[in-house]
Amino acid sequence: MLRSRLLAMPVLIAAFAIAMGAVIDALVKAVAPGAGLHHLLAWRFCFGGVIAGAVFLAKKRPRPSNEAIRFHTMRGLLQLFCAFTFFYALTQLRLAEATALGFTAALMVAPVARLVIGERLSGVAVLAALIGFGGVALAVFGSNPEGSAAPGERTLGYVALFSSTIGYAFVLVFLRMRARHEDATTIALFTNIVPAIALLPVTLGLFGWPSISYIPFFLLLGLLGYSVWYLMTLAYAQAEAQVLAPLEYTALVWSALLGLFFFDEWPGPALWIGAIIIIGSCLLVAFESRFRTRRGARMPASDLPE
Repeated sequence: MLRSRLLAMPVLIAAFAIAMGAVIDALVKAVAPGAGLHHLLAWRFCFGGVIAGAVFLAKKRPRPSNEAIRFHTMRGLLQLFCAFTFFYALTQLRLAEATALGFTAALMVAPVARLVIGERLSGVAVLAALIGFGGVALAVFGSNPEGSAAPGERTLGYVALFSSTIGYAFVLVFLRMRARHEDATTIALFTNIVPAIALLPVTLGLFGWPSISYIPFFLLLGLLGYSVWYLMTLAYAQAEAQVLAPLEYTALVWSALLGLFFFDEWPGPALWIGAIIIIGSCLLVAFESRFRTRRGARMPASDLPE
């Protein structure tokens, strides 16, 4: 019972952060075509960097080591690539479609962890990935593109989306490598400040200026973007990943509702069936990893201490 109470707070924090992430996606889809994706990214990270820097200074965190700065600079640039490609995909695909296919990042974490930190790649993870990408094929080729972008633009959207999910799998592994050594404030700082610095030429007007009417939306995106990363890092520092990871799939519900109400997007049955297959594959990996961890600790798989 005590364990359940202790888990309640990080679960609520993660669930709220995931809902905020769906709102960010909807805002990007609505604002990016008019404002310009380059302006949206530059100003979103600019405001996010200011907020993250202010919080970092207010909490009087120590200066990270040079090794940590190099590591987070690399991670921040990769995060920028993931944001650019995913945001572009949002402008070409339906909101629920991009969200569902984005879950494939979880299927790529195992091979990426094998490549980066030498974790063992289990047969179950390989099987789950194959099944999951079968769900992707169903969602992509079985979906009705009526009312969305032209076929050529949708193809570019898919390429951008899967480029983003591959990059995001690396981001997740890198985040796991540092989350136990640094707090959420430091990680959130670099997540925002590195892309902000990289995009300074855009922010300074070298590629034109956005309409001033978009500035409040950029500020809101910066605030929400910082908050999501901070809250998720905070939640994962307080609870096991196997407890929080399934909550990611609630984003599909939020995306479907937002897409329906604001963009008149009706996800077809093929997308939902494909999404169920993808989510089932991700859960298969999660539960297999949990069983393997408990077995390594010589604990019964059904042992759930309160």
